[in-house]
This record gives sequence, C-alpha cells and structure tokens, in this order.
Amino acid sequence: MSNVSFSKAVRQNLISLQETAEKISVAQNRLATSKKVNSALDNATNFFTASGLNNRANDLSLLLDGISSAIKTMDAANNGITSITRLVESAQSTARQALSDKTSASFNTLEGASTVDVTGSTGATAKDQALNQSLSNLGFADGDTFTLTTTKNGVSKSFAYDLTTVGSKKVSEMVAAINASGVATAEVTDAGKLKISAAADEQVSLQMNSADGDTTAGKADIATKLGFSQVTGGTTTVTNTEGAANGDRDSTLIAVSAGVSSVNRTALVTQYNEILKQVNKLADDASFNGINLLKGGAGVMKVAFNEKIGSDKNELSVDGIDLTKSGMGLTDATTLDDTEANNKLAELTTALGKLRSSASTFGSNLAIIQTRQDFTKTTINTLKAGADNLVLADNNEEGATLLALQTRQQLASTALSLSNQQDQSVLRLFG
Repeated sequence: MSNVSFSKAVRQNLISLQETAEKISVAQNRLATSKKVNSALDNATNFFTASGLNNRANDLSLLLDGISSAIKTMDAANNGITSITRLVESAQSTARQALSDKTSASFNTLEGASTVDVTGSTGATAKDQALNQSLSNLGFADGDTFTLTTTKNGVSKSFAYDLTTVGSKKVSEMVAAINASGVATAEVTDAGKLKISAAADEQVSLQMNSADGDTTAGKADIATKLGFSQVTGGTTTVTNTEGAANGDRDSTLIAVSAGVSSVNRTALVTQYNEILKQVNKLADDASFNGINLLKGGAGVMKVAFNEKIGSDKNELSVDGIDLTKSGMGLTDATTLDDTEANNKLAELTTALGKLRSSASTFGSNLAIIQTRQDFTKTTINTLKAGADNLVLADNNEEGATLLALQTRQQLASTALSLSNQQDQSVLRLFG
C-alpha cells in the first residue's frame, strides 16, 4: 500500500502530538517512580554515580549489624564485671567476718601458773607489781640468752631478747619488746601472770641458754624462772627439755597446738570458696553470640568500621581479660584464721582493682564502637542523600510539566482537527 500523503499543516500537528505524547510518558514515569534517572539511558553519569553511592551505603549498612553485635558483646562483658565485683565484695565481707569472729581464734599460749615474784616491786595491783619486777630478780643474769620462736608450716620467726644489764630491765620492758617483735604477743594478766601467745596454729617455743657456767639442774629452767607450769589456749603438748652446752644448763619450753578451728570459721571457709566458684561460673556465662571477653585472650573480638580490605581496612581489635578466679589471683581458703583472712583480703583488694581497671578498658572500647556506629549511620544517610539528589525527580515540577503537556496535547488535537477541516473543504468543489 502506498504511503498516505498529509498536508503540511496536518503533518506538523501530528508530529507535535507525537512529541507531546512521548513527553507525557516520560513525566508520568517520573511521577510513578519518583526518579528522573531510571536507567543509564536517562543520564549515564548520574545513574552510575548514584549506583556507586548506594552500593557503599549498602555495604556500610551490613557493617552496622556487626557493630551492633559488638556493642551487645561489650554490654554482656560489662554486666559480668558488675556481677563479679559484687561477688568479690561479698567475699571481702566473709573474710572480714572471719576476722571479727574472735571466739574462733586458736592460740598457743604459755602462761605462768603463779604470780611473778614481786619482791621489792611497787604498784597498786598484782599486775603493776609484776610489770615493775626486775628481770634479775627472776634469776636472769647478764649474758644469758633468751629466744622466742614461732613456727608454722615449717617457717620460723625468732626474737632474741637482750639480757645485757639485766638488773636495770623490768618485766614491762620485756613484754613491750616481745610485742614489738612481731613474732608473738605478751602480756601480764591482772593476776600478775606472764602470758606469751603465738598466732593460730603456730608452735611457740622459749629457749634459755645460761652463760654463767652453772650446771645446776633447773638453773636455766625457763618454766621455773618465768613461772610457766601450764599452757592454755588449745595447746595439746608441752615439752620442757634441758641439755648441756659448754658446761651450762640450757632448756627449751615448747607448746604445740591442736589446730582446732571454730565452727563459725569452718562455715565461713565453705561460704568463701563457694563465692569464688561462682566467680568462675559468672565469667563463663558473660558471653554474647559465642564471644566471651572475660576469659582472656588477645584479639577475641574484631569490629570492622569500613568496607575495605587489606591495609585500607579499619577495625578495632578488643582483647579479652581473664577475670576468672585464677586470672584475678584468687585462691580457696583453708582455715580463714587471722593470717589467712588478711591474706585473702589483700587478694580481693587486688582483684577489685583489676575489675575496675577492666571496666574502664571495656568502657573506653565501647565508647569508640558507639562513636563509629553513629558515624557510620550518618555516613550512610549522606551517601543516600547524595545519590537521591542525582536521580530523584521533583514531583511538583513533574506534575506541573504533565499538566502543561496534557494542555498542549489538547491544543494540538484541536489544531489537527482544524487542519483536517481545511482539507475537507476541497470536497465542496464536487458538491
């Protein structure tokens, strides 16, 4: 079929209608998608630039999941530290309770059975008179050696009292010297009895070596000189031995403890050890998503902050801290006697210091992670906004454009109709 010929006016109006319809289609598509660039055909530069920005925003969005998980892991570790701190403080209370339980103390005590000889002494009471008593009146002589020794678990501490110028020394001075030695404690009772005590479960012994050459039996007998004939305070065995050395009479008096513990401290030992057991259990449970920061180890958790790899990768490596019982240097109790209770308090104080330091370290890491989380969110918003500026359409503008095109389409239709009417006027010539 041959082509149909149009008049110039009809053809122009027809072309105008086609162009207007195409523009209407574009405007309608932009309004429907809210984008002015839907493919590379619309604007290749803007399309690929926006795609790159959106791709990076999506990559960072995926990193946010890992960052959020890291924050929860830090929260779990912080909760664990808080709970372990409470347990350590509870253990401190238990150790202090043992120290305050004076009824449970078991001492090895050497006590004089009779009042110290108070001949020539002055004082209102028997105690005062005994304290003022001269050591020379007790039978000590210049050059004699008087040694006090305590032993526990094979470790001994000794104190030798200087008996030079013994005539000018009083019982009160000897008592003060023993107390200052840190080896044992001494006192004179209200009844005037000299009393020397060692700590719990310690063996206490007194040794006297005479320097006057007198080998008379009993000359250097400490029990005789100091009035010791009985031992109190849980002691089970008393040994008083004499032996010759360089022709002198030497003697030793030893008190051996039965090591009896009180029911109260025995219960406190069980309580203390159970608390330490719970420290380990808490450390085991302070994990999130399989990561535990309270069991030690380097680089336990790595948090990625950008989408790059290799040397360009930006991440934070969080080291674990061993906050288990052994990691904090805590050991089980056996007796919680005064010495051990004080040692346990020292251990617990050190452990609290480590807990507080660990909380500070984790808090600093958490602040870094949260800051990077906020930064990543802001960066994602910036990238998406930049991409949108390149491809999004202005709906107001596109709406106005569509209305104008529709008006133009109507006008073009009218013009085409008029053009056709002009062509039809030729038919009148054949009427």
